[in-house]
Amino acid sequence: MKWIVGLGNPGREYAKTRHNVGFMALDALADRHGMAFNQNKCKAVISEGVIDGVKTVLIKPLTFMNLSGESVRAYMEYYKVSLEDLIVVYDDLDTEIGKIRLRYQGSAGGHNGIKSIIQHTGTQNFNRVRMGISRPEPGFAIVDYVLSAFPKKEGDKLNAMITDTCDALEFSLRNTFEQTMAKFNG
Repeated sequence: MKWIVGLGNPGREYAKTRHNVGFMALDALADRHGMAFNQNKCKAVISEGVIDGVKTVLIKPLTFMNLSGESVRAYMEYYKVSLEDLIVVYDDLDTEIGKIRLRYQGSAGGHNGIKSIIQHTGTQNFNRVRMGISRPEPGFAIVDYVLSAFPKKEGDKLNAMITDTCDALEFSLRNTFEQTMAKFNG
C-alpha cells in the first residue's frame, strides 16, 4: 500500500491558491482513477482505491498547512503504515512555476507544512514532490503570495504541472522513488 499526502488548507476560500497545489494534484489523481474523497478520519479527508494494481490512499489534511504533521502522524499510528510508502505533495517557492522536483529527504526549506511533518514523524526522510509556484515579486509578502490564486496567465503552466505530478505519482507506484526521481527531475 502507498499513501500520498497532498498539502493545502481546507475551505473554499483557499481552494485555488498557490498553497493548495498539493490538494489540486490529489484531486486530479483521484479524478483520473474514479476515486472519491469520501472518508473523514485522522484529521483528514481520505480517498482509497487501486491505481495500477497498487492499493493507494490519498490524504488531504484538514488541520491547515502549519499543522499538517498532526494528520500524517494520526494516520501513521492508526494504520501502522511505513514512512517508506509515503509521498508528500506540496507547493515550493524555490521551484519555477510549472516545474516539479522530487526528493527523498531534506530539511523543510522554510515550508511550515513540511516542518510540521518532520516534527511529528521525527525524520526528514520521506519522499516528496515539490510543485513550483516561484517566488513573488520583491515587496510582495510571502504569506499573501502563497494564499493568492494563480493568475490566468499561469493557467497552462499550472495544468501541465498538475498533469506531470499525477504522472510522477502513478510512475512511483510501479517503480522505486529513485527511478521516479531520475525520470521526472530531468
